[in-house]
Amino acid sequence: MDTVQSESSSSNTSITISSSSSLCTTPPRSESTHVTAPIVQERLPTSFYLRLAMRVSRARWFIFLRRVFHYQNGSRSDLGSNPFNSSTWMMSELIALFIQLTVITFTLAISKDERPIWPVRLWITGYDVGCLLSLMLLYGRFRQLDHDHGDIEQRHRGTEDNRCRTSLELFFAIWFVIGNVWVFDSRFGSFNHAPTLHVLCVSLLAWNALCYSFPFLLFMFLCCIVPLASSLLGYNMNMGSSDRGASDDEIFSLPSWKYKRIDDNASAPATDDPQCCICLAKYKDKDEVRELPCSHKFHLKCVDQWLRIISCCPLCKQDLPR
Repeated sequence: MDTVQSESSSSNTSITISSSSSLCTTPPRSESTHVTAPIVQERLPTSFYLRLAMRVSRARWFIFLRRVFHYQNGSRSDLGSNPFNSSTWMMSELIALFIQLTVITFTLAISKDERPIWPVRLWITGYDVGCLLSLMLLYGRFRQLDHDHGDIEQRHRGTEDNRCRTSLELFFAIWFVIGNVWVFDSRFGSFNHAPTLHVLCVSLLAWNALCYSFPFLLFMFLCCIVPLASSLLGYNMNMGSSDRGASDDEIFSLPSWKYKRIDDNASAPATDDPQCCICLAKYKDKDEVRELPCSHKFHLKCVDQWLRIISCCPLCKQDLPR
């Protein structure tokens, strides 16, 4: 009996030990559930930044900046249409010129009693004349878009406008250097004698410095910040418009024809590119080719499949008109 009791007691002890062990194992499971909560909370900011990156990559201003960067740095054969001749960009230039002309005219009107040491009025007047000439050139560019670009006379006018624009940009660059020398040279300090005109000159110089640094800022944004954000978030921002495919009606409305070599005397137009940039295959006679609004051309089957996924040009990323 003693042995049985001892065995039963030992069995009871073993049972109590196993039950205690089972009770001890349950708290860690509850602890593991509590540990996963901070992990979920840590993933929330990442998902927020990912959604923000997706919205930025699909924004029109981001696509426009990519077009500008490609136009400034791409090869001459694949440039497509000039993004600076778009209605949105021209409207932005018109607003900027109108604001500058208004501010300059108002400041000169209220600062008649100021007597600066250096000819600050001469510099502001020259800058104002440059803005007026820029406004006239902007009007000429806007009228040129409404005419047929294939006309020889219109092409000649476009060449003259480009020369005038280049000369005007050279004038602004020289005037910018002269203004920096006059404003920041201590011998020509005019803040005490003409504070209003001095502040206006500094503001105009800061605006021009920002305009001149635009290519560098665009390079830093698209070539440094965007790739870094894409690698950290695991999302390619350059393919942000992947969920905006074009419809069949939009695709079929684009011009298409059968390819013919330039040597052949055919009425159908010939492409300028030797090969399709999507499939990397050379064009052959009677191949169906489609042209996008940016003047880039591809195989009809290749670009139709591309546009159903991404409604933009594979080269310059210009969106299709909707």
